Amino acid sequence: MNPIQVLAAVIIKDQKILCVQRGTHKYPYLTNKWEFPGGKMEAGESQEETIGREIREELSMEIQPIKHLLSHTHHYPNFSIELHTWLCKPLSGEPQLNEHVAAVWLDAKDLKKLDWAEADVAVVEVLSEEKLLTLKHERN
Repeated sequence: MNPIQVLAAVIIKDQKILCVQRGTHKYPYLTNKWEFPGGKMEAGESQEETIGREIREELSMEIQPIKHLLSHTHHYPNFSIELHTWLCKPLSGEPQLNEHVAAVWLDAKDLKKLDWAEADVAVVEVLSEEKLLTLKHERN
């Protein structure tokens, strides 16, 4: 089975990263896990279009994708995803929780304190190792 193409946004504001928490999920191993917001790519969409649409749907925010951070495949027990993660900056609005139960803005060094969905752990590792200065937006 081909992995589901999924986009995730690492949204950085004032050198803090937005983290969101899922609620109850049909797969218990994803219930109440933390993740970077995003979702599935639809046919004909670019990665940038997908991430913009998903953040509007989930958080009622406008963002600008700045640069691709990493892509990796993760195999859950019931499905596989190829997760494409982008560094993004918010353009407007504060996050509104349309699909999640909680949101926090954290320093990169504090990300490991949360209970992350397994696919997002690789992203947390990269962000925790990066100097936050390198995560600053390259374009304004």
